[in-house]
Parts: sequence; structure tokens; C-alpha cells
Amino acid sequence: MTDERPVREPVREPAPPPHDGPRVIVAGVDGSDTSLRAAAYAWGLARRSDARLLIVHVVPVASLSTLTAGGAAAMHEAAEEVLAELRADLDRAAREYSTVRHELVVESGDAFTVLARVADERRADAVVVGASTQAGHRLVGSVAVRLVRVGRWPVTVVP
Repeated sequence: MTDERPVREPVREPAPPPHDGPRVIVAGVDGSDTSLRAAAYAWGLARRSDARLLIVHVVPVASLSTLTAGGAAAMHEAAEEVLAELRADLDRAAREYSTVRHELVVESGDAFTVLARVADERRADAVVVGASTQAGHRLVGSVAVRLVRVGRWPVTVVP
């Protein structure tokens, strides 16, 4: 006579679902209202999809105003103010939503060129930018339009 006890199968944890959202999100922020809305949208997207968020702030290349000492100082001061406000906003958001892995990337140059390079180097799955409010961009093309035309990443343009 054999002891026939039911064999219990080991309890198996279900496999984690495949990651179907972006893993790396690049958000361009220049301090404008639309770019701050874009950053907020990107933050929420990163939080919901457990993605890494790269917030890219591009300091514009010097213009004619830097030919004078006063013009250069004023541009530098304005850029520092925007960056300080951006850092404060990020610190506030990080305290509120600490689960978002984020990094602030600050570079100078042309916004399109820097955003495209950072997105390529960091293997971004998505790029989020604010819509341009400048009238001339309808003719020449905004940073958002140029990013879309490149076609290397999905681009979300936040109004």
C-alpha cells in the first residue's frame, strides 16, 4: 500500500507584464509656459510608465546682444534665472513624486541640435516639447516640427 498524497505544485509568481511604454523620455524645457507644461506631461508619462526622464534645458547660443558687455551680462543673468526656477520646480516635483528617475541636462547651443543629440545618445523612446508661440516658426519651422521631420523618435508636442 502506497501513501498517495496529492502533489502540490510550487506557487509560481506571474511573470511581470512586458514593458509597453517608453523607457527613456527626453523633455525639452526653455522656461516658456508651453515647455513647462511639456515637462509636467513628460513627468506624468515617466511616472506612469516607470521610465527615466531627461529634462533638457538648452541655453541659446549668444546673439548680437552679447557684442556689448551689458547685453552679455543681461543674457547670462536671464539664463541663470530660468535655470534656477527650473531647478526649483524639479526639486518640488521630486519631493512630491519621488518615484520618477530624472536628470537635468543643461547645455548651450541650438535647441534642435542638442535635443536630437541627447535623444540619440541616451536612446530615447520619446521626445516631449512645448509648442512654439513665435509667429515666425510657422514659416521657418519650430524645434518641434524639426524633431518630427527627423522621424527618429515619437514626438509629443504639448500646447
